[in-house]
Amino acid sequence: MPESFAPPARTLMGPGPSPVSPDVLAALARPTIGHLDPAFVDLMDETKGLLQETFLTQNRLTMPVSGPGTAGMEACVDNLVEPGTTVVVCRNGVFGDRLRQMVERAGGVAVVVDAEWGRAVPPETLADALVEHPEAEVVAFVHAETSTGALSDAETLARIARDHGCLVVADTVTSLGGVPVRVDDWGLDAVYSGTQKCLAAPPGLSPVTFSDRALERMDARETPVQSWFLDVSLVARYWNADGAKRAYHHTAPVNMIYALHEALRRLQGEGLEAAWARHRRMHRALAAGLDALGLAFVVPEAERLPQLNAVWIPDGVDDAATRRRLLDEHGLEIGGGLGDLAGRAWRIGLMGEGARPGPVLACLGALEAVLDRSGGVEAAEPLLDAVAA
Repeated sequence: MPESFAPPARTLMGPGPSPVSPDVLAALARPTIGHLDPAFVDLMDETKGLLQETFLTQNRLTMPVSGPGTAGMEACVDNLVEPGTTVVVCRNGVFGDRLRQMVERAGGVAVVVDAEWGRAVPPETLADALVEHPEAEVVAFVHAETSTGALSDAETLARIARDHGCLVVADTVTSLGGVPVRVDDWGLDAVYSGTQKCLAAPPGLSPVTFSDRALERMDARETPVQSWFLDVSLVARYWNADGAKRAYHHTAPVNMIYALHEALRRLQGEGLEAAWARHRRMHRALAAGLDALGLAFVVPEAERLPQLNAVWIPDGVDDAATRRRLLDEHGLEIGGGLGDLAGRAWRIGLMGEGARPGPVLACLGALEAVLDRSGGVEAAEPLLDAVAA
């Protein structure tokens, strides 16, 4: 009989998952109860309220989808897109293209607005596309493009979309909890995220929220949603979004919802604005250290996502071999590039519990050792000392 699995100690500084606190891990280990148990139903309601606070929304349909962030993406797309629906998709990385693929799989017509990888989506390109395609009904974009570390101006993109009468689908998988996400103030209609990034919970759930405008569109559908499991009108009954009697949909991942509840409780205890500020401070310290090591950022500073730092791999440095040494010799995980950046860039995460002084210094120290360079820790320490003070 195989021995029980004992995971190695790792410092998770990749694009996800992020480190999970002992309190959240302990929540996972609590006794499993039934997914219709009255005590669990109360926990569902609390979790919904915490998600509304985190998304900064009053949307009655706010809940975690059972599945990772990609499941949330598919839920938002599949429920709003019918065969023939024209959707303007902003693409500046891998996950923008995944949105395009999902639109087309749902039978929609994707009008792609391309932006340079490593750059934010230029709002004027979206505005031009909507003028050229007045038939468009939905605009979809990635707020924080995990494949490049670029942060787009979600508020402006959403305003342009709404000015043209479009619903807004926003990917906040890597932004929620790390930078401002203001669903109601910005007029976002279908928003999804993931638990394993700045929310600092294990992977496996995708928080989503839908505006009343989105619900009206779903109610007016002429065709059924292509996925029964992700049909929000069915799942919503289980999460009691309309105040009616709660109805069984599927066996919810009970212990994962324990963990999400604990992670959200901790986030609200810290305060959203404090969490956003912490991610910014840790980014500034890490950026100073990376600069001292001669590692240049892919994304211009004004468009940079604090919690996902993409840097160019130095000439003559083997990507895979270096990341393997970091893992084997220092227990440090960073990410390789995706798509156009594969083999050309590293992605260093600063998410959730990873956005703390200890992981920042561990990352820079490991890079110093493996790259045989110095100065990274020394450059970062004064900024971290200022935080401690």
